[in-house]
Amino acid sequence: MIRHSLRRALASCLLVAAATVAAPVAAAERATPREARVLFDQAVKYLEANGPEKAWNAFNDRKGPFVKKDLYVYVIDRQGTYVANGAAPDSLVGLKVLDSVDAAGNPLFRHMIAVTDKQTEARIRYVWLNRKTNHVEPKFAWLHRQGEHVLGVGYYAPRSTADDARKMLDEASALVKKQGIVAALARFNDQRDSFVRDDLYVFAINLESGKFEAHGMNPKWTGADASELRDVEGRPLVQEMLAQVKNQGEGRVDYVWRNPVTNAVEKKRSFVRRANGSLIGVGFYSE
Repeated sequence: MIRHSLRRALASCLLVAAATVAAPVAAAERATPREARVLFDQAVKYLEANGPEKAWNAFNDRKGPFVKKDLYVYVIDRQGTYVANGAAPDSLVGLKVLDSVDAAGNPLFRHMIAVTDKQTEARIRYVWLNRKTNHVEPKFAWLHRQGEHVLGVGYYAPRSTADDARKMLDEASALVKKQGIVAALARFNDQRDSFVRDDLYVFAINLESGKFEAHGMNPKWTGADASELRDVEGRPLVQEMLAQVKNQGEGRVDYVWRNPVTNAVEKKRSFVRRANGSLIGVGFYSE
């Protein structure tokens, strides 16, 4: 059932993304989050200064100033229909995508409309097919509500590195020392918190019981026995983690795991550390 739902979600994502294959942005250089924010601010100001009709024409111009690297501006109305899309205006403008989902099966466009009902500006995270790499990757979008329309600019999140994972583990350790393990665990389990970022997240396992106390990507695992978990090659990864932190205070374990962002089985390395009777860890994926 899970595999079937995932295939269906990915197919829906591909239906919308496939229309962008011929667009120039497919082979463009990857933009930075800062560049995405700059383009977003420019688009909002242009819309406010020039009105919808002129703005839609500008956003739909694939050779205009609102298509840069792999960035472009898109606009949907409150019924979930594209009125502008700089990636492929000929294919997408007029297309109703209200019920389309991202690659994780989440109702992306309904979410865009709902979140901007509550606030004029928002930032959301979703999972989308990157036509440049042909991989499903985490993506963020800045959103702005203007009357009956939602304007957005999205960018692909950079793949996390070993240094990124170590930094998050250091931040998690500092939080445990400052606020205590109970408060820290609550934050590690909050998927809106900074301890769930791109393909990084914090997990925590009780050293005595071997049960998950937190899992940023799957908070529902909290309370489940982790001690007998094995990777796809049968390696008892959690037992190795527990042994290292009990004997040395910290360590690292290499294994093979499904990346929840790309849904691909990839090599992973997790850095683990003892913290107030718990094991806390952060891992990163390498293709």
